Amino acid sequence: MWQNELDTAREAARLAGDILLRMSVRANRVEKKGAIDLVTEADLRSEEAVFELLSRRFPEDGILSEESEARTGRSGRRWIVDPLDGTVNFAHGFPCWAVSIALEAEQGIVLGVVLDPVMGERFEAVRGEGARLNGERLSVSSTGDLNDALLCTGFPYDIREEPDRVLRLFEALILRSQGVRRPGSAALDLCYVAAGRAEGFWEEKLHPWDTAAGVLLAREAGGTVSTFEGEPYRPGDPTLVAGNPSIHRAMLEVISSEIEPWRRSSRR
Repeated sequence: MWQNELDTAREAARLAGDILLRMSVRANRVEKKGAIDLVTEADLRSEEAVFELLSRRFPEDGILSEESEARTGRSGRRWIVDPLDGTVNFAHGFPCWAVSIALEAEQGIVLGVVLDPVMGERFEAVRGEGARLNGERLSVSSTGDLNDALLCTGFPYDIREEPDRVLRLFEALILRSQGVRRPGSAALDLCYVAAGRAEGFWEEKLHPWDTAAGVLLAREAGGTVSTFEGEPYRPGDPTLVAGNPSIHRAMLEVISSEIEPWRRSSRR
């Protein structure tokens, strides 16, 4: 049903990925949006390529992206684009970054493509049709014990202003799991949950372009994605926890046990 749109998303991700790979070998102009929030020339160049292709193929669709003003369409559909997820990594030459493209329609996110140009990995999902990595079906891990689970997380850009809650939760989960990784790309973290490389992922204050494609991938691979309160996650919600069903439940228990006491103490 969504083949034309999926083909376009693949092409747009490839165009952006090629630009990013070329620009990764030379110095880039870097600007600060916040103390640790960056935007590079590469973000803007890759976004321009994605916008141009999507606008040409689907001129009636809206587009929401990280670096540009949102464009309202007349079709009722919206593309959600992160032209470079992992900008800080990219700016430092740390090879963990991706292009993320999703399409939102009346029924929610209907397709998502996340391309890791460095690894040559293309993760993609269509609603109701499963998730794939380079054409091969994906499934979340079957690990059932949090003690045996590898988790991923990320820190919000304003962590210097509000570190207590974030670090308290990080400490709790790193002590209860087999390990925690902080790769620096939420899109790839969610894809790794979908691929069974990590059992779970949590983060706060993510934007729709960070999560739209990855959340669909995780769900289509059999994972569960919710807010910290256990409600179904929608792109733009302030908290996110994802994992295989067993690990997701266990993570929610830890999150609840840590967040509620913190809330009570912060009100005093």
